[in-house]
Amino acid sequence: QLQLVESGGGLVQPGGSLRLSCAASGWTMDNYAIGWFRQAPGKGREALSCINSGGDFTTYQTSVRGRFTVSRDNAKGTTYLQMNSLKTEDTGVYYCAAALIGPFCSIDAPGDYVHWGQGTQVIVAS
Repeated sequence: QLQLVESGGGLVQPGGSLRLSCAASGWTMDNYAIGWFRQAPGKGREALSCINSGGDFTTYQTSVRGRFTVSRDNAKGTTYLQMNSLKTEDTGVYYCAAALIGPFCSIDAPGDYVHWGQGTQVIVAS
C-alpha cells in the first residue's frame, strides 16, 4: 500500500483560507493522478477535485469551483489544495488519494483512487 500523508488542516473562520498538502511517503507520485475528497460530519465522502500526473489538467466539483485550486510539485512529491473563501459547509475531513490513470483525471469514478491518506480535519467556524 502506497502511503499518502495530508497536512495543513485546522480551524479557520468563514471567508478564510487554508492550504492542504498531500505528500507521498516512500514512493514517487509522478505517474499518478491525485484526487481530493471530503467527508463532512454525518455525510458520505465527496469528491472535490483532481489533477493529472503532469499537472496540466484539473477538474473541480461545482461546490468548490472558483474557490479551491489544486496544484502539484512533482519534484517535491507533493500535491496541494488551496482553499479560499471557506464556508462553514466546507467543514470535514479532507483526504487525498492516488490513481494510476491518465492522461486526464476524473472525480466521477472514486473507485479509481486506490491509495489514500489518513485525512486532515478542517473546521470552518466563527
